[in-house]
Amino acid sequence: MTARLAILRPDTSRHSNKTQTFGYERVLMIYRGCAMPDKPLKILITAGPTHEPIDRVRYIANRSSGAMGLALAAAARDAGCDVTLLLGPIGGAPPEAIRTIAYTSSHDLTSELDRCFKDCDVLIMAAAVADYRPRTYSDGKLPRTGQSMTIELEPVPDLVARCAADKRAEQRIVGFALEEPEVLRRRAAEKLQRKGLDAIVANPLKTMGSADIDATLILASGESLSPGVLPKDDFAKWLVEWIQSDG
Repeated sequence: MTARLAILRPDTSRHSNKTQTFGYERVLMIYRGCAMPDKPLKILITAGPTHEPIDRVRYIANRSSGAMGLALAAAARDAGCDVTLLLGPIGGAPPEAIRTIAYTSSHDLTSELDRCFKDCDVLIMAAAVADYRPRTYSDGKLPRTGQSMTIELEPVPDLVARCAADKRAEQRIVGFALEEPEVLRRRAAEKLQRKGLDAIVANPLKTMGSADIDATLILASGESLSPGVLPKDDFAKWLVEWIQSDG
């Protein structure tokens, strides 16, 4: 390792209509005595929900603030990683000094994963991707008739499993599982095996809307690690440190 300080100058330029680099004059960073890897770990993080459109006004979505994914992006940035954040429609700004690409629907997120996944060392799939989406889309606003309406849904392809099937031997994928406490570990472990992940964060439902998280990291080896109840920012730092040390 080589001691290094990276200084970012002010930069608010837009590189495209979807991608922004949020810059500000700051010193990044003092980490473990100013030690940073010569070749930063490339981490791709997904955060926030997907909005699956019914028409131009209405959509189906999972509840998600994107807070955990944003915390992970900030922690990875501060640990000296090369971070790309795929960010869903959360209504807020991403952390500064992070390459951010916006998506709206699962179709959009699929396209961005196809483009970005091949270049990363680690994928952290923290996005709350909808399980189902409308089979058809109305290009306009469906009128309110006062009558019942039936919307046919189709399953959204399993995006993280798709990445896992195409990953290189040296790439790693960390997923998330959100479940009721009594079935959390079992379902998370099943999800890890079924999708071919390297690790999964077993995340209780009470995490939604909370500033804290009481999660367990389950590894493909069967080992599990738990830092206890932490603020989401601190858990993000703990997870990024594990990813770096496990490499």
